[in-house]
Amino acid sequence: MLRLIPAWWCLQCRRASLFPLNVRRCVTVSTAENQQTVEALYDLSVDIQKVRKLRGWVLHQSPAYAKEVADMLKDLGASEAAISHILTAHPEAVLCSPEQTLAQKELWTSVCPNRKELVGIIEKFPASFFTSSRHHDNQRSNITYFQSLNLNKRIIAKLMAGAPQSFSRPVEQNEDMVRTLRRTYRELGGEEDNMKIWLQKLLTQDPFVLLKAPQVLRQNMLFLRDKGFTTPELLFLLSKLKGFVTDLNPDSMRLTLAFSRDTLGCSEEELRHIILSCPALLYYREDILAERFRGLRDAGVGVRQIAQTPTVLELTTQIVKYRIQRLESHGFDVRTAGLDVLTGTKKDFEIRFGKLQVRRQRPLFNPVAPLKGDD
Repeated sequence: MLRLIPAWWCLQCRRASLFPLNVRRCVTVSTAENQQTVEALYDLSVDIQKVRKLRGWVLHQSPAYAKEVADMLKDLGASEAAISHILTAHPEAVLCSPEQTLAQKELWTSVCPNRKELVGIIEKFPASFFTSSRHHDNQRSNITYFQSLNLNKRIIAKLMAGAPQSFSRPVEQNEDMVRTLRRTYRELGGEEDNMKIWLQKLLTQDPFVLLKAPQVLRQNMLFLRDKGFTTPELLFLLSKLKGFVTDLNPDSMRLTLAFSRDTLGCSEEELRHIILSCPALLYYREDILAERFRGLRDAGVGVRQIAQTPTVLELTTQIVKYRIQRLESHGFDVRTAGLDVLTGTKKDFEIRFGKLQVRRQRPLFNPVAPLKGDD
């Protein structure tokens, strides 16, 4: 007899709704823990206390297949430490029957035949691998579709891992979004020969782009066109901005652009150039930008300097403050030295900082000074 899981039970895990219902079809729930599951997980060095705290409902269900799942992972080449990590992070995996895990294994190896790489994907995205078999047909159809676009297997595997929902839904929905992306790319002057590379880059940077409604992309492009961005500039933004289609909308961009223009005291044309130099500026809310502007102003940085190096706004106030203090402790003043040294990743900063130190230590050549030589 089928026993339904009460709604309060699933509230203990936000991802419970994503867990395959058919996995639970023959599952019974008890107030007591399934000791066989607990002992099997102990033997696999799984952090039981963490499982109880975050996914305790899993330990109360029967049947469970901890040993079978572990054997499948071992067969892929997973180490004991990797198996322990996977089952601690995603204990729901033990509720997948051997038939389901075998089906997923066959599906994933079709796009990721390298078993070592596949284990790495499962470690990082266990919930993407241990999904419902009722989505298997959709997954297979979507794999076939993306292969027809000449996307390589590695890209497809990354899409499946990063945005599994896009592979669980009907293939027609992905076809519609990809059609819109390709049509927009052509309308903006993108070259057909570069279409595949552009699409691969876009999907890799933001796999969730497939889950957004196609009309959102059109609305964003029309809004920026009305703001004066040219066709080549729109293509640049579409290619550069991660999450452009999924995260942004005309209302949020309108507020950000207005705040940035007023704060920087620039014209609309100047603001467009600033955005093209730092496309990520479109993402930040007013309160975040206000905090970052304030932090730079408190450090003595002028608005004009910020406009000349807007990428400094990509950094949090804490990072900017630390880097300025580091420079000042070695006698450098960003107000005169420029903001370029502050921008970029930690590695970028260390490289630029090192070059500044070398430049300061290098002796200057005096062309009129007498050369040292033998008397």
